[in-house]
Amino acid sequence: MLDRDGKPVPEAVVVLYPSAATAATAPSLLQASPTIEQERMRFVPALTVVAPGTTLRFTNQDRWDHHVRGTPVGPAATGGAGGNEGFEMRLAGKQDGQAAQAAETTVRQPGVLLLGCHLHGSMRGHVFVTDSAWTLKTDADGIARFTAVPDGAAQLRVWHAEQLVDLPRKNLQVQPTPVLDTMQLSVVPRPRRPLPASAPAPARAGSAPHIHY
Repeated sequence: MLDRDGKPVPEAVVVLYPSAATAATAPSLLQASPTIEQERMRFVPALTVVAPGTTLRFTNQDRWDHHVRGTPVGPAATGGAGGNEGFEMRLAGKQDGQAAQAAETTVRQPGVLLLGCHLHGSMRGHVFVTDSAWTLKTDADGIARFTAVPDGAAQLRVWHAEQLVDLPRKNLQVQPTPVLDTMQLSVVPRPRRPLPASAPAPARAGSAPHIHY
């Protein structure tokens, strides 16, 4: 998968729907209990991919207060009972010698949630609640590698926060030999705001998902 300029894109969600897949063959690719940190005015990770029924844990590692707002976006946002409800919480700043304040919420339905902070408008993140256990994020090189995919027909979906209109699903034929497939976004993802020198370097931006099986 490439951006509009033909460069690889990290932090894209790749979802496979193998027609031959069953609950018994679906892999465990997703975190069961992920933690999303608020650290140096960022949500870390910026994109979290989970299954329905997952409990998300938010912690504030900064010394100042943060707010956490989760807002449904996309088609499920107007789907009534078919989508996730939004949520809001406030986390006090971390004090010296004390554990970071934390709060939890559970996401029930597939869909996308936009994360924000009322107190700091530049903070932004996403939670992608998938409807297929065959779901991965592309890495810093724009690659998502799936193994042990059942042979036969499958559909491929790619999602990215900067792509405002969902791409149509792509039909694939999975074979015993490795398959490499490429899709292209119609946008160029914006690089994230740099962290201070003392902070860990963020994942490299400006790349794209090649999808490997």
